[in-house]
Amino acid sequence: MQYVQPPIATWCVGQACSMASLLLAAGSPGMRHSLPHSRIMVHQPHGGAQGQATDIQIQAEEILRLKERLNNLYVKHTGLPIEKIAPMMERDKFMGAEEAKEMGLVDEVLTSPPKVGDKNTENSE
Repeated sequence: MQYVQPPIATWCVGQACSMASLLLAAGSPGMRHSLPHSRIMVHQPHGGAQGQATDIQIQAEEILRLKERLNNLYVKHTGLPIEKIAPMMERDKFMGAEEAKEMGLVDEVLTSPPKVGDKNTENSE
């Protein structure tokens, strides 16, 4: 998404959980929307490992690197400091649309349908 030149509008219509919440937050600034009764959930990466102890250690180290990378992406897209993002990501964190806006995951919670010609909506032609 970050390499696409045109602006990208993201919408949460229902729920955006896990990686979908990162995609929602990664929309173009000012174009990240949610409907008022939607819910958004963030959390750390999940995974499992089996095999020899060394294989399990390799998988654990990789998931910790992924966790750090994802936390930094949320920092980038929300503008929040890592000190606020890291604890929020430790467990499943569900939030409503307004809380997601406060956390910087979305820019606008729609309270009525967008009007034709609104700068943050697609043109209907």
